[in-house]
Amino acid sequence: MSSAALPGDPPPKGAPPGGRRALAVWGVGVSVYFVAVIFRTSLGVAGLDAADRFHVNASALSTFSILQLLVYAGMQIPVGLLVDRLGTKKVLALGAVLFTAGQLGFAFSPSYGMALASRALLGCGDALTFISVLRLGTRWFPARRGPLVAQFAGLVGMAGNLVSTLVLARLLHGVGWTAAFAGSAAAGAVVFALVLLFLKDHPEGHAPEPVAHRGTAYVRRQIAASWREPGTRLGLWVHFTTQFPAMVFLLLWGLPFLVEAQGLSRATAGELLTLVVLSNMAVGLVYGQIVARHHGARLPLALGTVGTTAVLWAATLFHPGPHAPMWLLVVLCVVLGACGPASMIGFDFARPANPPERQGTASGITNMGGFVASMTTLFAIGVLLDATGDDYTVAFSAVFVLQALGVTQILRLGGRAARRERERLVTSRVETVHVPA
Repeated sequence: MSSAALPGDPPPKGAPPGGRRALAVWGVGVSVYFVAVIFRTSLGVAGLDAADRFHVNASALSTFSILQLLVYAGMQIPVGLLVDRLGTKKVLALGAVLFTAGQLGFAFSPSYGMALASRALLGCGDALTFISVLRLGTRWFPARRGPLVAQFAGLVGMAGNLVSTLVLARLLHGVGWTAAFAGSAAAGAVVFALVLLFLKDHPEGHAPEPVAHRGTAYVRRQIAASWREPGTRLGLWVHFTTQFPAMVFLLLWGLPFLVEAQGLSRATAGELLTLVVLSNMAVGLVYGQIVARHHGARLPLALGTVGTTAVLWAATLFHPGPHAPMWLLVVLCVVLGACGPASMIGFDFARPANPPERQGTASGITNMGGFVASMTTLFAIGVLLDATGDDYTVAFSAVFVLQALGVTQILRLGGRAARRERERLVTSRVETVHVPA
């Protein structure tokens, strides 16, 4: 069974054509992910308001995001299997229904318990989107476009984060909690309609070969085969190590850290969160081009991003003055913007390691990494803040522990995954030479 093509290889016979039609269909799919990210990150600009509305402390506040990410991470492998079996359209449509219901429920929740349930429902719908969009890209674009398509998907997601930071934050403080969250839920209904009307799983003449699906035996086989590949495991650990610092900052703790620990106004803190998003979008374009043209740059880019992030976190947290200077906070936010694009490199290890019929499962395994790390860090920061009387220096030091764990695993798996890729590339070229005309 042949693996997916590597970037730089000539397009195989029968490869998806790409083109305007592919962009239009992919655009419908990625619009669902765009809305899902708006809903996912909406709590990041409403954290302090949520604490006041539901009368909760830091640990309870972090539970909102932890539960949402727990559901998201726990569903990644099932979602990958669902996408491989049912196709993109059905899974994206279901995701839109669930995350829209979750956003509406959050708008009208009268209690902390109901709000928690709503965020869990939102996380469930959100979990169905990104893997579906990645699968849609592999079905509509040639494999050599994979890194760019994945980075553009991440870019659109960060645009959703930007909407949360700029638009939803203003709505929240302009029209109030219920109107802001309920009004934003209308976007979910719009993308649901777009999926039903315009989305197709694959181009005409490019339907995947039917695969026998035999219950739990098929599930075990898909997961085991994907996990055996060092590239899948390396992708998971790259995603784990790179994504979570920015995710934790944007999803919940960035605004409280900048306001309570650094003494900034909410407006200034919001501008810095916006800077993280803008940096992410700019760096995503650069990283996508580099990886598409220079496959060997993947690991240096990922490790370089982790190292730079650790240095800037340390410089900010352990600055000798009462507050870090503004220039240092600006640099930190710019560097945090590179975390999302670096996490997308994880998929560029998993993608060529697995054949087309396992792409959803392998992507689901990879995508678990960053969200497990984010969930763990969100919880650790909340507990440490309560235990230390809101000492952000101690609480945010949890970042370094997870970074050290992730780098250790990346270094352990890097050489093994590289050898496997070289072997597959040689085998693929030999098979191509011997294919009869």
